Amino acid sequence: MPGEESYSEAFSRDELRLASPAQVDSYRGFIFACLDPAADNLYDYLAGAREYLDLVADQSEVGMKVVPGQQSYSARANWKLMPENSVDGYHALPVHQRYFGFLKDSGVDVKNFGAHQRALDLGNGHAVIEFQLPWGRPIAQWAPPFGEHRKAHFDTLRRRFDERFGKERASLICDTSRNLVVFPNLVINDIMAITIRTFYPISADYMEVNAWALAPIDESAEDSALRLDNFLTFLGPGGFATPDDVEMLESCQRGFVNREIEWSDLSRGMQSEHPLTTDDLQLRTFWRRWNQLMTQPEPIRARNAA
Repeated sequence: MPGEESYSEAFSRDELRLASPAQVDSYRGFIFACLDPAADNLYDYLAGAREYLDLVADQSEVGMKVVPGQQSYSARANWKLMPENSVDGYHALPVHQRYFGFLKDSGVDVKNFGAHQRALDLGNGHAVIEFQLPWGRPIAQWAPPFGEHRKAHFDTLRRRFDERFGKERASLICDTSRNLVVFPNLVINDIMAITIRTFYPISADYMEVNAWALAPIDESAEDSALRLDNFLTFLGPGGFATPDDVEMLESCQRGFVNREIEWSDLSRGMQSEHPLTTDDLQLRTFWRRWNQLMTQPEPIRARNAA
């Protein structure tokens, strides 16, 4: 603190300094801090989300790294719309038509959607959608925009995953994309690249968002350049997706201001035995947890908050 000597003897650095978080723990390299000393331990809190963090962490034998550089942007919308936007599977095709047109023009068969898709409640408000799309994954799934000269390299990468994990788990890691929400405000998109996204409310109708790219520590310079190009093309602040998503978030917020709209219907697929990414199970998972924490007695909320 500059000019500390200008204060009176009543000044106490110990009393005014920033507080340390009550709990700090990590899982597979992801570090979490919690201000509540009564909150559940991290392992229990993550519940079913651990499996999906494993699928990200297992993409390297030596560990993952946050790529230097950060995206920071904002949206004039309530922060709780960001989890909805991150895991609803029905907005991608109509909202991001330009991107799928770009893929088609690049030689990608955009009609070649994989059969695997599902939505899961992971406990404690966490949720995930899994799906297969033909956009290519820098980890080990080749696509035409990557160039024919790189196809053999991606085949080699894939064989290594088959040897490490067996074909079934290797396919889940390499061929399957996933959007994960860790309640309340962490999103990990493991799609055509990996992004870590956090978002914080500034007011009821305004949020600030930060995002980082995640990559294997031992990735080659050529692979890293391909990954970042794939990342920025879709997820960058000037990419095909992020501006679309911000516009949709803000449009939804303006719609909710209309007093005639009392409810946002999240009943899609409620009777389905096997919910799909285009159902609302994952959205209901988030909102039910939020509602539980907002309405139950304070002592219970304190024990469960994280």
